Amino acid sequence: MRTQEMALITRDAVLLPDGRLEIRIVGPAYLKVIADVLKGKYPLAFGMLLPNGKPPCYPNATQCEIIDFNLLDDDSLGIVLEGKQRVKVLSAAQKSDGVWISKTLPGSNWCEEPIRGEFELISAALEQFYEVNPDLFGLYSNLHLDDATWVSQRWLEVLPLYSKDKQVLLNQPDCHKTMNFVLELIKSHAD
Repeated sequence: MRTQEMALITRDAVLLPDGRLEIRIVGPAYLKVIADVLKGKYPLAFGMLLPNGKPPCYPNATQCEIIDFNLLDDDSLGIVLEGKQRVKVLSAAQKSDGVWISKTLPGSNWCEEPIRGEFELISAALEQFYEVNPDLFGLYSNLHLDDATWVSQRWLEVLPLYSKDKQVLLNQPDCHKTMNFVLELIKSHAD
């Protein structure tokens, strides 16, 4: 496997393959790195912020693409990222302008698999979640509610869990532990 340099953006959020996230970009250095990404100078990785970490994110990150952008009311840039491929951040160096460039290795995405049986409940609950959160729902043109991996990853993106707990679920070889976790969480709140 070959390492690859990627521009690195971190936030206190998770973005996984096929997920979408809108973030705000401020400051000339980050506007320049976004321009460099759009010109093809660097691929872009999004990582979950690890406060005081070197590198500044957990090792699990996601290579992503910028699929939309717009000028926000405060004249900052809003960009919509779409996750493509899991990557492992091996190291990162901060340039003099504050932007991070990471050295990454490709990771393995979870395989698609159908939702069956009682796990259909987590799919229905995600659909309801998006109905009451139209800003998130609006990011997607298609909801893949019949794919256990897609549904599990969207739950990991939106559930308010401690970072270390999310990392345990993200480090699994497939979506099964996440599906079980979300199902138990829903059941415990249904009682």
